[in-house]
Amino acid sequence: MAIALIDYRAGNLTSVRKGFAAVGAELFTPGAAAELARANAIVVPGVGHFGATQFFSDDWRHAIREAVASGVPLLGICLGLQWLFEGSEEADLPGLAALPGRCTRLPPIVKVPHVGWNSLDITRPSPMLEGIAPGTQVYFTHSYAAPVTDDCVAATTHGSRFAAAVQRDLVWGVQFHPEKSGPAGLQILKNFNDLVKSN
Repeated sequence: MAIALIDYRAGNLTSVRKGFAAVGAELFTPGAAAELARANAIVVPGVGHFGATQFFSDDWRHAIREAVASGVPLLGICLGLQWLFEGSEEADLPGLAALPGRCTRLPPIVKVPHVGWNSLDITRPSPMLEGIAPGTQVYFTHSYAAPVTDDCVAATTHGSRFAAAVQRDLVWGVQFHPEKSGPAGLQILKNFNDLVKSN
């Protein structure tokens, strides 16, 4: 079993690898879109500007969509979550559009970027949040956020309310960094790895 961790030059992948290693997951970093054919799951991490998603050329987007359509779980982390949506006002680039909606900048009534710990308001049951209590604190660092839609399974508030975690079938996403969120974050990575093993 192998989980593909995509490196699109949007942050250090070391902490993500360490987080998954702590829950017994094996990761590889594909050098080309065609290598996703051997992935049992896909993780799209990232920090920084939505412009970094220009990495995803048509072949990458096609390979990821094909994988998801065939039942391969997909997890987006931080910028990776935002890319799951149709796009972001941060850059004139398309997202994957696996989820409807667009990401917007956090309001200027609060400090932006939002950096720090916030509590999760669980909005509906999800296997992603198995073992996570309402009000659990997780670590965020971002300036843009996804809307609260029917796909939202947990929300939080920083100036405005936004989606902290989303799920539609086997497509999962978290705006926070589970690999930097202590035991709760590792529990979410374990839940994803359990999904992969049972899929």
